[in-house]
Amino acid sequence: MRDVTDLDLRKLRVLRELSERGTVSAAAQALHLTPQAVSQQISALGRELGVPLTEPSGRRLRLTGAARIVLRHADAVFTQVEQMRAELAAHRSGERGEVAVAGFSTTLSALILPAVARLRETRPLLRTSLTEVDPPESFSLLQRGETDVVISADTTRAAPADGDGRSDGRFHRVALCDDPFDIALPAGHRLLDSERLLLADLADETWIFATTGLCHDIGVAACTAAGFTPQASHAIGDWDATLAAVRLGLGVALVSRLAKPVPRPEVTIRAFTERAPSRTVFAAVREGSQTSPDIAAVLDALRTAARAAVAG
Repeated sequence: MRDVTDLDLRKLRVLRELSERGTVSAAAQALHLTPQAVSQQISALGRELGVPLTEPSGRRLRLTGAARIVLRHADAVFTQVEQMRAELAAHRSGERGEVAVAGFSTTLSALILPAVARLRETRPLLRTSLTEVDPPESFSLLQRGETDVVISADTTRAAPADGDGRSDGRFHRVALCDDPFDIALPAGHRLLDSERLLLADLADETWIFATTGLCHDIGVAACTAAGFTPQASHAIGDWDATLAAVRLGLGVALVSRLAKPVPRPEVTIRAFTERAPSRTVFAAVREGSQTSPDIAAVLDALRTAARAAVAG
C-alpha cells in the first residue's frame, strides 16, 4: 500500500459520490465524468490502498466493508481540508473572496437576495453567486464543493429524506428563522369569519399543493398530523398561480408566510389560531468551513435578512 499521504482527494470524492448515488452511471453524471473514468478512479484508489473497494452485485457494483472504512475516514479528511481553507482565508489580508449560495425558490427573494444586497455594502469585494435548487440536490452540490452555502428547511412533522442534510455530520447547520404556514381561502368560504381556525377544520376541503419539494412535503405531513389525508386536486409550483386557483374556488392552499405572495382580490390569507404548520429555515455549510471569514460573513448577512423577514 502506498503512503496514505499520497492519496488523491479527488479519488476519495469519487468514492463518496458512488456511495451517495448508488450506481457508477449516476455518480459519473453528478461528477460530469464518464462511467469509465469513475470506475478507473475507484480501481486506482483501491490499488493505492491495497484493498478492493467494490464487488459485483448482480449487474451493479456495491461497496465493500473496506470502502465503508475508507469513507468514514474520508469524511474526517474533508472536514480537516475545510478547516485548513478557513484558516488560510482568515490569514490572508483584505476581504476579497467568492461564496456560492444555493436555496429553494421561497428563500431567494425573502432571504438570499436581501443578504446579497447587504453584503454589497458591508463586503464590496466579496462576490456571491446564486443558484435556485431544492434538496437533496443542493446538498450534493455542497458536498462536491460546487456551492458553499445551502438554504433549506425542515419540520418535526416530516421525516428526514435521504440526502437532505438535516442530520449529516459532514455539514454544519445554522438556524435562520421559523416559517409558519397560513391558509388561503376563497371569497365566501365558510371559515372566513370563524373565531377559531384549525387545520383539522379543513379536512373535507379540496387542496392545492406545490408540485414537489419542501412545501409539498410539509403540507401533506401537516395534514396527516392533523388527522386526515388531504384530497389534492391540483399541483402548482408558483405562489401567484396558486392564489389564482384559490380565487377561482378550485381549492384551499397552505401559504408560506416567508414567501409573502402578492395579495389577490377575493382571496383571504388567514393564520391558524393554534398549532399552525411551520418549518425551520436553516443554512448549511461543509463542516469546518463555517469559520472562513467569507462564509461567516454570508451566514451573518443571512441571519440579518431572516430577522428582517420575520419582523416584517
